[in-house]
Amino acid sequence: MFPYLFTPWDPLIFLAFGLALWAQFRVKGTYSKWSQVQASSGLTGYEAARRLLDRHGLFDVPVEPVQGQLTDHYDPIKRVVRLSESVFYERSIAAVSVACHEVGHAIQHAQRYPMLVLRHRMFPVVNLASGVAPFLLLVGILLSASNLIFLGILFFAAAVAFQLVTLPVEFNASARARQLMTAEGFITRAEEAGVAKVLNAAALTYVAATLVAVLELLRFIWIFTQSRE
Repeated sequence: MFPYLFTPWDPLIFLAFGLALWAQFRVKGTYSKWSQVQASSGLTGYEAARRLLDRHGLFDVPVEPVQGQLTDHYDPIKRVVRLSESVFYERSIAAVSVACHEVGHAIQHAQRYPMLVLRHRMFPVVNLASGVAPFLLLVGILLSASNLIFLGILFFAAAVAFQLVTLPVEFNASARARQLMTAEGFITRAEEAGVAKVLNAAALTYVAATLVAVLELLRFIWIFTQSRE
């Protein structure tokens, strides 16, 4: 009744999901730990973000508080850095690290960082594809319709490609943040380890999510090959 209920890729997907859950717990735990350690500069997340933006001539990019925890992001459409209230107001290593990471995205945007440009161009297509792919795959698998499965794989592959492109964007923003924080005197050499732990923990969540997506894509490809036999 339910074809292809189990595939050879399922154990790896299960492990990848476990890694993703662990990464989520780790980023929350790491942020919580370093949010208790005040940065020697005494800057809040907002002050650090504003200084970096101004230093790069991005005076027209506002920094706004947003509700929620770890909801920090850069909006490329409205060109605004949004920081969760804890990051916006706190003076901790974690707050300054996250704030500068988001400013890293704003700088990427201003400098037309190639991978960010590609990510922005992919977004409209991926936004459609990610909504259609599950429906096509589900119907295709239930009906053993290889043509629908293949079409679903194409749409799902676009979403996976988007996640793969996201990885260098995130790693580059973190690298920029660490370099700029040190150069601007926001942190001392002794505080670099804490900054690295906060940013690396956040990056791991993207890696884990991408790994899950890639393995799921391989699972669907396996199902497609089986449906044609």
